[in-house]
Amino acid sequence: MLDYFDLESDLSEQERMVRDTAREFAEDRVRDDIGQHWIEGTFPTEIITEMGELGFYAPNLDGYGLAGLSERAYGVLMRELEACDSGLRSMASVQGSLVMYPIHTYGSEEQKEEYLWGLGTGETVGCFGLTEPEHGSNPSAMETHAERDGDEYVLNGAKTWITNSPIADVAVVWAKDRSEGDTVRGFLVDTDDPGVTTNEIDEKLSLRASITGEIHLDDVRVNEADVLPGVEGMKGPLSCLTQARYGIAWGAVGAARDCFETARQYATDREQFGGPIGRFQLQQEKLAEMATQITLAQLLADRLTTLKERGEMRPQHVSMAKRNNVRTARDQSRIAREILGGNGITADYSPMRHMANFETVYTYEGTHDIHTLVLGEDLTGIQAYQ
Repeated sequence: MLDYFDLESDLSEQERMVRDTAREFAEDRVRDDIGQHWIEGTFPTEIITEMGELGFYAPNLDGYGLAGLSERAYGVLMRELEACDSGLRSMASVQGSLVMYPIHTYGSEEQKEEYLWGLGTGETVGCFGLTEPEHGSNPSAMETHAERDGDEYVLNGAKTWITNSPIADVAVVWAKDRSEGDTVRGFLVDTDDPGVTTNEIDEKLSLRASITGEIHLDDVRVNEADVLPGVEGMKGPLSCLTQARYGIAWGAVGAARDCFETARQYATDREQFGGPIGRFQLQQEKLAEMATQITLAQLLADRLTTLKERGEMRPQHVSMAKRNNVRTARDQSRIAREILGGNGITADYSPMRHMANFETVYTYEGTHDIHTLVLGEDLTGIQAYQ
């Protein structure tokens, strides 16, 4: 596997075990069928509890049956899952960073006991409701709202582009509390409650091996005990996104690496004009540039991890890493497809599937353009998006 600067040699024994377990799982249980799942627009739901048994959900959190591993171990896990498919990493990322993280960080002890054990094993599936039909890059303008009624809240609104919602048991829904001056708060909503519907979004042309849907809330009653007590305002959802984007920065390296390895193998196996196409300078230049750009992304993820483990990571650091590494994976998947020629457009090879998936990853969890403006503001002190 591409590791030109031998960063893997710095992994601890535990981190190597995570890498090898995730890589073996992806290869043995998912890779052979993921192309067909992508074509059919399905996710292999039978592996959800298997992933839980292996500790793939929020392994960097502790207590409640969770492993409490290093941030680097979590990053390596995301990398190995996305090397197989972005839908596989999205499942683990949403479950861990967007559902379990806010409950673990901001939830009451009763909420943690009720939800974290089942979410950790995969017996319970969660989703994260922030994006709305009219409010994507500007989530603070959300229209979903809650009104207090005694010891309950009544929720109304709609969320869209929600990974896992059609199969989720619980949704972390962010809404404005009208009884508290439109303060944004997190609500734990059981998806089988009256008034909740989670329709699936069909006919996607990207991230097809991932179940995506909506959340519609029509006079949904939620107990006061189901409100996350430890956070108010946009800090809640944005802190969750920072955790998930960290995993994306690592995951993108995995997908890009998979594209490179597929292209390198093809270039040495495919013969034209009396020998392998990898002997031609044009193909060697492509492989050299791919290896360079992927290595730069790998180094960026590595340094981001060091900052995170020191407690020095800022959201802007994550914006740079997510922005760069996703762009790298998007670009290098296209180069890999070129090396494969006509064979590259089939599901027998991964680069075009990765390339299509990264049209979604390029946009979700903060679009490339929004992360650009986040960095611009950090560098100049001038906010460009208001």
